[in-house]
Amino acid sequence: METPKRRINILILEDDLSTLCKIFNVLRSLRFDFSITVLSRYDYVEKLINKSDLKFDLILLDRDCSIGGSFHVLDLERFGAKRTISISSVPPYNIDALRRGVSMIIHKNYEDLNGFSKQLAVFIKKILNKAYPEEGQGGICERKTID
Repeated sequence: METPKRRINILILEDDLSTLCKIFNVLRSLRFDFSITVLSRYDYVEKLINKSDLKFDLILLDRDCSIGGSFHVLDLERFGAKRTISISSVPPYNIDALRRGVSMIIHKNYEDLNGFSKQLAVFIKKILNKAYPEEGQGGICERKTID
């Protein structure tokens, strides 16, 4: 019998469509129930996210925004640096995220987005299993379901 699914709330701050496609493929492969908020503009983070009462289980944080500015305007202290994965293609930007308390970084290499995807899947499982260890053997991402 299938166990009840917990809805996982995910915030993705990314403006590259190729990367977003890889992220969505990773999430689809993990097979859990999720609600996703994607923003591709840093000013929307300031206006819509930082001023909201929303809560997220997982945050994927790029740094550069194609209209200028930075997704690092996200209030990490409020939303939780420990549930955030920095996914910048620029190593110093990932280092900046580490200084702000983010503990997981993935160097996004546009020439190897498949490698990025594999590492992302591992990190997402690690964060979610730590947050929800009660969800079956090994955490939420290890739950067995019947299709």
